[in-house]
Amino acid sequence: MTARSALYVPGDAADKLAKALTRGADELIVDLEDAVPPSGKEAARATVASWLGGLAGPTAPRLWLRINPGEQGREDLRAVAAPGLAGVCVAKAEDPADLAALDALLTRLEAERGITVPLRLIPLLESGEALFRARELARAPRVVRLQLGEADLAADLGVTPSPDGRELLWARSQTVAASAAAKIEPPIAPVSTDFRDPDALRESTRALRRLGFWGRACIHPAQIPVVHEVFTPTEEETARAEDVLARYEEALAAGSGVCLDARGRLIDEAVVRSARRLLS
Repeated sequence: MTARSALYVPGDAADKLAKALTRGADELIVDLEDAVPPSGKEAARATVASWLGGLAGPTAPRLWLRINPGEQGREDLRAVAAPGLAGVCVAKAEDPADLAALDALLTRLEAERGITVPLRLIPLLESGEALFRARELARAPRVVRLQLGEADLAADLGVTPSPDGRELLWARSQTVAASAAAKIEPPIAPVSTDFRDPDALRESTRALRRLGFWGRACIHPAQIPVVHEVFTPTEEETARAEDVLARYEEALAAGSGVCLDARGRLIDEAVVRSARRLLS
């Protein structure tokens, strides 16, 4: 199931890791990349490995590990991969061959460490190259979802995003379309760095939901309630979707592939797919 929220937690902050499971997020992304300075990578790996070792199996929220690019990322996995992780967020992913190499490494680590549930991959698209290869990355082994890293992406593209993010509209839509083409989960939306303005967060999150994102990454626990509000279907939305499915099933039983909803609008298979996605 696609998460409504994924909270980033610095891997070098033992106190934040200790509190992370109680913050209310659907998922946690334990960060060994940007949140950790180069001089602190080794200590952060030890901190995260110790924390994971103290957990009793799979948890709610689900746990993801954001690893560094290249060889540092492989070192992250060799130090930290353990039962209880849902998978790995791959920072600055650009080459599907790198994801295939991670697949091979994870296969070995799973066998060696008794990891019975295969670890999944989420490539982070953070460059122009990544955007143009989004479809290939989405089809790589173990990939279940894409995610945008818009700060690095904006720097790579040389754009200055405005409050409504229109400069990144193509990148966002490309990520949604590549996910649909690969038939993987819809992407979760990129973070907002302003956690002091819930109204602005609500407005931007609603816009991202309309674009096809089904969840949002968060950098602060204060963002979680707003994100959940936007990505939790209302009772009215749920009832309308259930009514659509009921009417469509009745139409099929009567030998028709189309019917009308309660407001007189056409229901066909495309409308039904949207209703099923919302209810899921």
